[in-house]
Amino acid sequence: MADRAKESPKSMDFPKLLNGVLAEQFSETHLPVLQSLTNALRLQDYRDHSEEETFRNLLKILSKLSEVIQAAGGEVKEVILQLTTECFRAQRNGCVQCARNQSLLRSLGSIDLSIRILDMLLRLKSENIENVLEALRCGIQFIGNLAVDNQFCKDDIWRLVFPDLLLALLCLEDARTVGYSSMVLHTCLNGLKVEQLAQPGNIHMALKVMDLCRTPELDWPVLIATQHFLKSSVMVENMYADMSHQERVTLLELISAQLGEENFEDSGISPTVAGFLASCFHECCGAVLTLASGSDDEEALTVISLLDVLCEMTSDHKQFMFLQNHPDLLNSTVGLLQQVHALGKTSKNVFTAAQNFSLAQGGDCSSSPAVSFKAHLIRLIGNLCHGNAANQNKVRDLDCLPLIMDNCSIDSNNPCTMSGCLFTRSQAIHLSLTVPFTFKGRTCTSLLTAEQTLLCSVISQWAIFAIRNILEHNLENQEVVAALKRQGVADDSALRAMGFRLEERDGNLLLKPCSKDP
Repeated sequence: MADRAKESPKSMDFPKLLNGVLAEQFSETHLPVLQSLTNALRLQDYRDHSEEETFRNLLKILSKLSEVIQAAGGEVKEVILQLTTECFRAQRNGCVQCARNQSLLRSLGSIDLSIRILDMLLRLKSENIENVLEALRCGIQFIGNLAVDNQFCKDDIWRLVFPDLLLALLCLEDARTVGYSSMVLHTCLNGLKVEQLAQPGNIHMALKVMDLCRTPELDWPVLIATQHFLKSSVMVENMYADMSHQERVTLLELISAQLGEENFEDSGISPTVAGFLASCFHECCGAVLTLASGSDDEEALTVISLLDVLCEMTSDHKQFMFLQNHPDLLNSTVGLLQQVHALGKTSKNVFTAAQNFSLAQGGDCSSSPAVSFKAHLIRLIGNLCHGNAANQNKVRDLDCLPLIMDNCSIDSNNPCTMSGCLFTRSQAIHLSLTVPFTFKGRTCTSLLTAEQTLLCSVISQWAIFAIRNILEHNLENQEVVAALKRQGVADDSALRAMGFRLEERDGNLLLKPCSKDP
């Protein structure tokens, strides 16, 4: 038997050899025959020309093994598990890039038989746990290879494993088995099956997949979520309703990551999902106010993640710009900004403007989830007002312009996050920002020098952006700003602590190093 591993596949009569295995009581001496077949089926040429009788006899062996496993009840001999594993390996290899063998194995009944064995293996209480797991892994890999680009096999597998067996496999503690099971789910899914999975009675499986997305070594659950779940508004809404706040944050982080992809237009996130998330933000945004009291409210983290997603969706993604017309989104955002701004002024909390730019400390509240929250509220207001006269007017009517301008100041609790990057003090020194806008019928450009950009490396960055969008082609809003009067230089103690000072000259503000003082 040992010499057979060295023989050429073409010289081996596998139908006869497998018949010999069938005629005897199973033992370790049969392993080399199955291993030789497994190795032979690794070769594309052999796969393409393998005999039907080979697969027929292989399935007879697997069927006989299933009877032994079933009769054993609890403890199954190690050799039986090893032979079962090798049968699965041979079938697995036989299906690789070979539609002929996929169809042949399906017609011979391999799907029903293999899934019955997987179900029995799951129920075993064997001490040979590693051998059981290896058999499970190879069986699941076979099912996965059988399904690739073969709709008939996909449908048969789905009918037999969904939902109970597939969920049981996804709940195992073995990461490799769970990974292979996720691969099978991903391969079988299509729009119709996603809608089936989204039904209330099956949503627990979708939630399990979302839970697995937090496992770093597993890629397939993330692909299932991004390539299938996020494309279905029914799925997203039903999952969201049954999720904990921590699970909702995971979902929103996946959506945010998809929005940041270069080929986002092909991501398939539907406008219905965007509208749903905007409504969720409107309904629960007040929960973030609990952070002012030092509370660790998980719902507040969901609000923060919702805001991040809405900021990305309204950043010139044309399919989501209908959110500018959402009946409640702008009002909720402005109202929340007014509340957090007032809270920050009435007592010292995470919403209070701070002026600590020590790189060692990272700001007064750098560890708080509320860092940059006000800046993102202002960013969303600016996005919603871009090219939208109705929203520009609404912002004026809500008396939001002075509020936004009141945030054109240094605040280390709202650091620069343009394009998701946190700028350090040294990086900000080297930046410049040009802000074009229309004022009283003519186009103006406000050029901020490198030194002045240091002032914009915090919340003022988004405040300037929002003001630009609110004023553009809106004479009434421009008049509001034009009517403002200068009241002198604001307290520049934070700048002096950083080595700079403000100087007013000919109606302009200059930022200079303190070392140049006479």
